[in-house]
Amino acid sequence: MAKGNPKESKMRSSTSIIIVIGLCCFFYILGAWQRSGFGKGDSIAEKITKQTDCTVVPSLNFETHHSNDNEVGLTVDESEASVKEIEPCDAKYTDYTPCHDQKRAMTFPREGMVYRERHCPPEKEKLHCLIPAPKGYATPFPWPKSRDYVHFANAPYKSLTVEKAIQNWVHYEGSVFRFPGGGTQFPQGADAYINQIASVIPIKNGTVRTVLDTGCGVASFGAYLLKKNVIAMSFAPRDNHEAQVQFALERGVPAIVAVFGTIKLPYPTRSFDMAHCSRCLIPWGANDGMYMMEVDRVLRPGGYWVLSGPPINWKNNYISWQRPKEDLQEEQRQIEKVAKRLCWEKKSEKGETAIWRKSINADACRGRDESQETMCEATDTTDVWYKKIDKCITPYPEVSSRSEVAGGQLKPFPERLHAVPPRIASGSVPGVSVEDYLEDNKLWKKHVNAYKRINKILDSGRYRNIMDMNAGLGSFAAAIDSPKLWVMNVMPNIAEKDTLGVIYERGLIGIYHDWCEAFSTYPRTYDLIHANGVFSLYQDRCNAEDILLEMDRILRPEGTVIFRDEVEVLIKVKKIVSGMRWNTRIVDHEDGPSVPEKILVVVKQYWTVGGSNSTSSE
Repeated sequence: MAKGNPKESKMRSSTSIIIVIGLCCFFYILGAWQRSGFGKGDSIAEKITKQTDCTVVPSLNFETHHSNDNEVGLTVDESEASVKEIEPCDAKYTDYTPCHDQKRAMTFPREGMVYRERHCPPEKEKLHCLIPAPKGYATPFPWPKSRDYVHFANAPYKSLTVEKAIQNWVHYEGSVFRFPGGGTQFPQGADAYINQIASVIPIKNGTVRTVLDTGCGVASFGAYLLKKNVIAMSFAPRDNHEAQVQFALERGVPAIVAVFGTIKLPYPTRSFDMAHCSRCLIPWGANDGMYMMEVDRVLRPGGYWVLSGPPINWKNNYISWQRPKEDLQEEQRQIEKVAKRLCWEKKSEKGETAIWRKSINADACRGRDESQETMCEATDTTDVWYKKIDKCITPYPEVSSRSEVAGGQLKPFPERLHAVPPRIASGSVPGVSVEDYLEDNKLWKKHVNAYKRINKILDSGRYRNIMDMNAGLGSFAAAIDSPKLWVMNVMPNIAEKDTLGVIYERGLIGIYHDWCEAFSTYPRTYDLIHANGVFSLYQDRCNAEDILLEMDRILRPEGTVIFRDEVEVLIKVKKIVSGMRWNTRIVDHEDGPSVPEKILVVVKQYWTVGGSNSTSSE
């Protein structure tokens, strides 16, 4: 065999070293951008680039085998070489929530809170521009400080500090808001309130892990539950209580913009260990108990419902609540009536808080004559996206004995995070076996380890609010699990397999969503977004640019996106995002360059209203 040209070999070696150093510096700078915290990322990056000698770790092969402009070695058509620059939106769109726009909402009926539900703009009204951050935007404080403090510049709205002043929701203190942990029903603090509930409900031992908090306010209940390793899916409408959900997410607490109206909640049947309403003003006994029936649908057998505030203990409070005692008495009577129909046993009523427990199965449900009740059809109880709430009772899964928990007994958290979920063990998720589940766990541990090699600060606490856009079995969230972060696991409504119920059985939280539409959150609410196969899934359904613009809207300045997809798809994505003020790099699959699946890592640049593409002059 003929020997290679020594000069060519030397050149190839030099090129490899340059590529390695380039990649090393890129990700070192990525870390610097995201540690900066106050929008000085570009200037810090420039300084580090000049000063830092990136060390190449000899035991790792960083060589990409690709050139800088076309990292994966594919030919890009000359006609597609130009990059479309996407301009910033007007400053008035700083807090734009497309599917919860106030002006559009006012055109819909008030009855049943229809106007507060999702109403997304038609194609011709979609914005094709980048949502700007407000002037002075700063990276949120790290958890747990963020639970108590939020930068005023990030959500500059003071109305709640006045309206809820005596209830200890939030106080304005110079350049920050301070959240003392109070609420309308617990002005003295969430800790004492949670301890009162925990005297009845087994919160401390891992039995209760997932909680639904309806009408959450600024989500102090959910924020303080995290101390007990309990995670709440909190929601509140975008209404005259300005910035409730925005504050919650700025604090690093899971929350979405939503309302109890006419549409089913975007969660699967038997999701939550507990549901909670603290003066959430939902007419629970009205409409034949329809809202309580919807809570029953998403509540796990044996789960708990906590109602705090009107009408509980109405005899002692009707004067302070400024409500006729006859109305409050009838309201509680209706709630008790519906609870009995649902087979919820009242476990406690103390002060203004009442607690019910759902039966563990239909056999344990004494006294209910199902022939006299309207029972929902059991064929598909997870088909909820834009479906109307049914005035029917969701049936329990069948059991073989009166002591068996319908749907399966869950292990306490954190053991249940990696245990085989009952829906998998019972074979109720078509096409997913126990072996598939275990293999998926193993695969995502490997993927997450690769991400940590790419981005050294992944589990440092810099990323608090994380979203997985195509969550599968929740194994990415399980592999990255840490008290420093939480993951919103999104199940696309077009996914081949609906596994969101499995995700909840693991003690994680998630939501159904269609990525052809905007997500129910404010701008700048996620630190890191993981997009596995999202653009392959949606390539024939909606515009990739629309999805990317939505990702940009909900991603914080200096936040990160990790795309995992086929190389051809990522090339198209990279071309679009090159005009979006994102810094990009395509990296080989951890198994080597021959694998067609690649990883595209991006960092969103810091820029604000009226700002340029660079922050070096900030």
